[in-house]
Amino acid sequence: MLITIAVALAVAVASMQLSTFSTTIYLHRAMAHKGLRLHPAVAFLMRLQLWIFTGIVTREWVAVHRKHHHFTDIEGDPHSPYLKGLWPVLLWNAIYYAREANQPETIDKYTRDMPHTRGEVVLSRGWLGVTLGLSAFVYGFWLLAGGWVGPLIGAATFGVQAIGYITLNALINGACHAVGYRNFSNTATNLRFVAWITGGEGLHNNHHQYPAAAKLAMNRRRLEFDPAWAVIKFLSWFSLAEPLPLPHRTFGFSETLTVPEPNRSQ
Repeated sequence: MLITIAVALAVAVASMQLSTFSTTIYLHRAMAHKGLRLHPAVAFLMRLQLWIFTGIVTREWVAVHRKHHHFTDIEGDPHSPYLKGLWPVLLWNAIYYAREANQPETIDKYTRDMPHTRGEVVLSRGWLGVTLGLSAFVYGFWLLAGGWVGPLIGAATFGVQAIGYITLNALINGACHAVGYRNFSNTATNLRFVAWITGGEGLHNNHHQYPAAAKLAMNRRRLEFDPAWAVIKFLSWFSLAEPLPLPHRTFGFSETLTVPEPNRSQ
């Protein structure tokens, strides 16, 4: 039983991190901001990972995120802690996301550059992906542990990885707009420990300064590290990824900046 639980924890963490890296590399840097080109096979595998283990629909995620950049921390931002409060975003970020993702006008407005594909007929049904993922976990742990315990552990493992993924996203949308340090004059913040566990997404102030940059670590003196950039560079060695040129002065930049309070009346 202890071995089964250890396996379950390892699988949950691995699944959560695969989804996290797929989010930052595929959804965020490649699809939403076009700072990175991915080989179609890599893009499909990351999209499949997200669909099966999180239920995320690419077009919806891209639309919500682009709207967040359009109205960053002002009226219209789907999940700003300046508007909704830090704790509500930390606790209910998934609800704020789902509410905006279910707005057809948001999807239409912010994804006009994304052509519709045949695959969307299936991959636009997030519930189907989650059903497949849950079924795979239940069946896999039934094979491992047998009886009624195996399926129960499988379902619990799927739930843990899903909750972990939701929590990491809430940290980015909440804490990384409320606490931390800033390299640039925008309302987002950097949290290095969040960057370590979210594939670099915790370097959110850097990202809001250069949204199309495929690398998020920009300040050597603050020991910033972007784990997903290492993956991107690895993929690029095999022509599986092509990051666009990085903006100048993305290394060694450091200065203390005062950021004005967002204008909530806009």
